[in-house]
Amino acid sequence: MKLIVAIVNSDDSASVQEGLTEGGYFVTKLSTTGGFLKKGNTTFLIGTNDDKVGDCISVIKAKAKKRVEKEPTIPPTEMGEFFTPIMVDVLVGGATVFVLNIDQFEKF
Repeated sequence: MKLIVAIVNSDDSASVQEGLTEGGYFVTKLSTTGGFLKKGNTTFLIGTNDDKVGDCISVIKAKAKKRVEKEPTIPPTEMGEFFTPIMVDVLVGGATVFVLNIDQFEKF
């Protein structure tokens, strides 16, 4: 048995959840925040048999799309200084997936 931990952009969470439930996977959905862009993510916890891990990851990969968004940079300034933020392209989306071994599983 494996535990898949998949972190996806919140914009993709509904699509990923729909794809996983249509595929017969039971998911637990957690709202999380990323440390780099400080934006909302969704973390899915998916318990599955070893032979279904590849299919599960394929669903996540198909539904969690990478895209480029404009983000403002915030340069260091002194008190009272004004600045115009510079917009830079940042790659967001996709998924970060961890697959963990489960030694024991019980459901009550």
